[in-house]
Amino acid sequence: MRYEGQIYRPFSEANSYLLQCTIGCSHNRCTFCGMYKDRRYRIRSLADIKADIQMAKDYYSDLEKVFLCDGDALAMDTGVLLEILNTLYAKFPSIRHVGTYAGPGSILEKDMSELTALRAAGLTKAYLGVESGDERVLADIKKGVTAAEMLRAGQDLVEADINLSSMVLLGIAGRGDASRRHAEATAEITNQMKPRYLAALTYTPVPNTPLYQKVENQTFELPGPLETIEEMKIMMENITIDNLKFIGAHASNYLPVSGELQKDKGRMLALVSGVLAKQDMAALRPENHRGL
Repeated sequence: MRYEGQIYRPFSEANSYLLQCTIGCSHNRCTFCGMYKDRRYRIRSLADIKADIQMAKDYYSDLEKVFLCDGDALAMDTGVLLEILNTLYAKFPSIRHVGTYAGPGSILEKDMSELTALRAAGLTKAYLGVESGDERVLADIKKGVTAAEMLRAGQDLVEADINLSSMVLLGIAGRGDASRRHAEATAEITNQMKPRYLAALTYTPVPNTPLYQKVENQTFELPGPLETIEEMKIMMENITIDNLKFIGAHASNYLPVSGELQKDKGRMLALVSGVLAKQDMAALRPENHRGL
């Protein structure tokens, strides 16, 4: 397959065919993220994308899962995206899933008729980097939208029946009162947004990013392992919606915790609370076993 630059995808898309539709990220200003800082955003030509689809057809014969790369394929013109989806489903009769990262600004630029058309054409899942429900945090990390706009972007995807996976960052607010505000506000935006999945990752400083520089010069205090677990606990305690798959098993997390809220809430909180009560560092993932 032909790819430009390093390719990123959610860990749940490990078995998907990765189709590069854009290069980089349409926003690319988040202070914590280093994934696309080495490239200028651009949209690949439809001819090149279709040629890649044909190469995949020749190589794989058939596929069940496809992920549209890079950082925000939803930023593309809706008509072009519909053409890509129609081509994929025509080439691969067994497709049951097409996912993409979705930036909040790109979602808000599309009206509901566009989003529902994309869903009808087979866009089944979107991964939205919510990061936090706290207004101050979103501004500090230069997410590009307010908390109200982030909420509306997520709600638009849910209304269009696109399976929403919300991604949030433990530790991104720093320490102290800011940490609690972040956890509580993130639980509240989740309650209102109603995603099907909530993936909690732990902020890890990435070299050559603005937030990394703040960590280095000590203008941003990085929370310790137990502090990020306390954030996870506060989030879980304050999430009230049902049938939410909470995924806290990412390689960045110190304590893997996953389950369905509210059904598994007691078990999940018991695990987290037990570690916090004992200050049990031995139960945590070692630093050298963590990853981005």
